[in-house]
Amino acid sequence: MSTEIIHSPAPALQPPPLFTPTPKVARRILEFFTAQVNNDHPRKAYLNATRRFAAWCDEKGIGQLADVQAFHVAAFVKELQGEFTALTVKQHLAALRMLFDWLITGHVLDVNPAHAVRGPKYVVKKGKTPVLTADEARELLDSIAIARNTARDGRAETDEPALIGLRDRALIGVMVYTFARINAVLQMKVRDYFVQGCRGWVRLHEKGGKEHEVPCHHSLEQYLDEYIAAAGIAGEPDAPLFQTAAGKTGTLTGKAMWQQDAYRMIQRRTRGTGDQDREPYFPGDRHHRVPEEQGHA
Repeated sequence: MSTEIIHSPAPALQPPPLFTPTPKVARRILEFFTAQVNNDHPRKAYLNATRRFAAWCDEKGIGQLADVQAFHVAAFVKELQGEFTALTVKQHLAALRMLFDWLITGHVLDVNPAHAVRGPKYVVKKGKTPVLTADEARELLDSIAIARNTARDGRAETDEPALIGLRDRALIGVMVYTFARINAVLQMKVRDYFVQGCRGWVRLHEKGGKEHEVPCHHSLEQYLDEYIAAAGIAGEPDAPLFQTAAGKTGTLTGKAMWQQDAYRMIQRRTRGTGDQDREPYFPGDRHHRVPEEQGHA
């Protein structure tokens, strides 16, 4: 493995030319997206907002960062309102405000052109996304096949653990019984399921480096015990708890599942239940449809 220091950022972190007029400014911008924004999801969203604003400025003939004025930002926000939801527009404006503030503290700009711009109002009185009820969650968990019939050497069929089914049931079970965000569940290591006293517990790694330990429901203990035993990962405390599988073999790869993998799995599992006509939503998770702005990144 190479031990050389990487001096340049990954292509995904490269800001648009408008925000990199000099090496000093480029370095300051890179610091914002690496040191100041340390969560992957806000970083992607803020990068996307920055690139969209830079593209808008390019269309309007604004080629210098110092030429950006408050009315430019206001016009940009106004155009966004005709294309995206109020929440998405507010996110774009928040990203620009934070970025310009960072450039001011770095002595790149004198004023923040986004500071005086007001975003659209966004008021939520009732959630639009349906939440799984207790009966629907039970139906979903019970519908997951955890055994498969096999026939070998002419012998009668026998039941074998379906490892992927056990994994999926355990993952969904953690979300249902702990109200955890899906990212917190996917970040779990094997050691994050442990016994304390006479009861199983799970340790969730939440935003801001916070850890949250939750006692397990007896059904969740069963789900996790059966999955870990079938996967043979009890002796690997530092391994990801929920791992991807190699194709259709059912063999775990040792790599943690991606968020997109988990979403697709949940959608696939709901097709055979009463929830197949709507996208499932768990109490502890945020709305997980792909944000509108990501399609333009």
